[in-house]
Amino acid sequence: MLLIDGKETALAIRAELADEVSAACGQGRRAPGLAVILVGEDPASQVYVRNKERACAAAGILSFPFHLPAQTSQRDLLALIRQCNARPDVDGILLQLPLPQGLDAQACLLAIDPEKDVDGFHPENVGRLSLGLPGFVSCTPAGVMELLRRYDLSPSGKKAVVVGRSDIVGRPLAMLLARPGAYADATVTICHSRTADLAGECRSADFLFLAVGRPGFVTGSMVREGAVVIDVGISRTPQGLCGDADFATVAPRARGITPVPGGVGPMTIAMLLKNTVQSWRGRSA
Repeated sequence: MLLIDGKETALAIRAELADEVSAACGQGRRAPGLAVILVGEDPASQVYVRNKERACAAAGILSFPFHLPAQTSQRDLLALIRQCNARPDVDGILLQLPLPQGLDAQACLLAIDPEKDVDGFHPENVGRLSLGLPGFVSCTPAGVMELLRRYDLSPSGKKAVVVGRSDIVGRPLAMLLARPGAYADATVTICHSRTADLAGECRSADFLFLAVGRPGFVTGSMVREGAVVIDVGISRTPQGLCGDADFATVAPRARGITPVPGGVGPMTIAMLLKNTVQSWRGRSA
C-alpha cells in the first residue's frame, strides 16, 4: 500500500517556488504579493491565516495582512477589495471564509479581480475550468491533481468516483478528472446524499475521492481491492483529526491512500502559493 504523503509533496512544491522567486528577485524583480483579508475573530480562520502567512514568507511571497473587526460593513470590505485589485504589488487576493454574519461572501468574491482570484472561486475562473481554458483552479482540487501527477497515479481510462458535490472541491475536481490529459481522462461519477447505491458506486471506483466531511464515512467494505483513495475530508473528533475514510479498514484494501492529517490538507496551501506565483509570473516586473 502506497501512502500518498501530501506534507512532503507540499514542502517540495514550496521549495521549488522559493527557488523561482529567489532567482527572479536576484535579477531585480519585485517579490510576489498576496493580500490576506480576515474579518472577525473566528479561531479556526485565524489559525488558517497564520499558516498561510508563514507559508508565504517561506516561499519569498510578501503577505499583506488585513485583519478587520467583525463589525466591518459590507461597503468597507468591498472598498478594501477594490483597493487590493488596484494595487500593482498585489498579485493575489485571499478572502478568508466564512465571513461574520451580515456580510455577503458571494458579493465579495465576485468583487475580486479574476486575475487575482488565487482561490479560484470567481465565476470567470470556474467558467474557464469548465471550458478547459487557462485560469486559476480552486486550490484543494488542484492539490489533488498535483498529488496524482507527482505519484504517477493516472486515472486515464479508469472509473473515478467523487463523493461530494461542493462548489470548491467536488464539482471542480470532477471537471479536472474528466479533462483530456495524462493524469485526467477519467470516466467520472459524482455521488452525494441522494445517490441511490452509494456503497456500490464507491466499490466500482478505480479512483475514489472523498469530500463530504463525515469522519470514517467510507469503510473498507465500500472500497474495491486495489483502488486509489484520495481523502479530502477532515473532521475534528475526540480521537483527533480524521478523514472521510475509515483508515484502518480502507488502507489495507487500497493501492494508494492519503492520510488525514498530512494528505491533501498541506497541498491546499501549496497550491495557493503556486497560484500566487502564477499570477505574479504573468505580470510586469
